[in-house]
Amino acid sequence: MSAVVIEWIGYLSSIVILISLTMSSIIKLRWINLLGALLFSIYGILIHAMPVAVVNFGIVLIDMYYLWKLYTQKESLVVVKADVSSALFQYFIDENRDDIEEQMDINKIDNDDIAVYTLRNNTLAGVVAGNIVDEHTLNIKLDFVLPKYRDFKIGQFLFEKSKKLFKDRGIKRLIAHARDLEHQIYLQKVGFKQLGDSLYDYEKIL
Repeated sequence: MSAVVIEWIGYLSSIVILISLTMSSIIKLRWINLLGALLFSIYGILIHAMPVAVVNFGIVLIDMYYLWKLYTQKESLVVVKADVSSALFQYFIDENRDDIEEQMDINKIDNDDIAVYTLRNNTLAGVVAGNIVDEHTLNIKLDFVLPKYRDFKIGQFLFEKSKKLFKDRGIKRLIAHARDLEHQIYLQKVGFKQLGDSLYDYEKIL
């Protein structure tokens, strides 16, 4: 292998590790960091620097261990009814205002008919809020989860395992609006289907 290719493997390894440190999701951080460390380990072998190879392979093993723990650990997930006029709700919204305003106009939340918190291991991790647009349809305007919990578990728990929460209110259909490709992937992961020919409108029949 040419020296130029080996050098570029070293650069790529460094860039991947740097990218991993920008991830707010711990799972994304571990996966990307694992890839970067694996590339660095290969780079160390290619330049005959065994300390570099061994240390980075150790990082690969560490990342694999913590990913295994993240994917296999049992977590407590609970959905609790929220009151949009409560101090706790307003505090949560204010603390995460910048992220939430990327989804919607915060001032419109006050008009929502239904809002729920999701607690993960007794920590407030996310909130969903929306309007009932007809007798059996809920239009989800806000579906916000703290960055470190964005691994689909909360969405799957809320929309798949907690359907009774909505059905008890007479809701049989959920509508959501994707902001971008990442949000489209999220909606599909939690059971929503594309609505007609629209790339941004999704529905879920409960």
